Amino acid sequence: MKRTLGIIGRKLGMTQLFQEDGSVVPVTLVEAGPCWVTQKKTTGKEGYEALQIGFLPKKEKRVNKPLTGHFKKAGTPPLAYLKEFRVESTEEYEVGQEINVGHLFKAGDVVDVTGISKGKGFAGVMKRHGFHGSPGSHGTHEYFRHGGSVGPATYPHHVFKGLKMPGQFGNARVTIQNVKVLEVREDQNLLLLQGGIPGHPKGWVLIRSATKSKKKESSESSS
Repeated sequence: MKRTLGIIGRKLGMTQLFQEDGSVVPVTLVEAGPCWVTQKKTTGKEGYEALQIGFLPKKEKRVNKPLTGHFKKAGTPPLAYLKEFRVESTEEYEVGQEINVGHLFKAGDVVDVTGISKGKGFAGVMKRHGFHGSPGSHGTHEYFRHGGSVGPATYPHHVFKGLKMPGQFGNARVTIQNVKVLEVREDQNLLLLQGGIPGHPKGWVLIRSATKSKKKESSESSS
């Protein structure tokens, strides 16, 4: 798998685009960049090739002293979000370099989008995992929305790890794969993605080239 640089963005909301054939496509607007390279990691020093990039300038008084020194050394403004991307080589990038969305993506590209999904609080098994529940006819009983038995009593005397049970729903790191880029507005630092993506408006997202799109295309062509 080829490792390429991605970009950090902020979800703005959803709208729609009208196509030439009259169809309407739902799209998500993402403020993608500009980002700055804040650190380079090389095989000789750290043992691997990676770039640390930052997004969204913030007030200097809201940054602690270690990070303030880190940003001053890189020659960048104080930034709210930092993310490290593994890359094949860091030679073409310099610390302090500004990275815009137009440098990485174009209309028609396929990307993977990672974000924090909306938190929905404590939920039962029907809402959280899609359980069907008990039949609604032939009399009612107490367990019409319950998860049922959670494990055997005699052996092994404990609940199996990973069993689907009630609990926190949402508020988790989620990646949506193979999202199509419909339009790149470089002058506005906007990325228009087809469909919905994880998170609430103003939530941060990571956007990088899709890792499985080429495999999918090659398998379809071979078949």
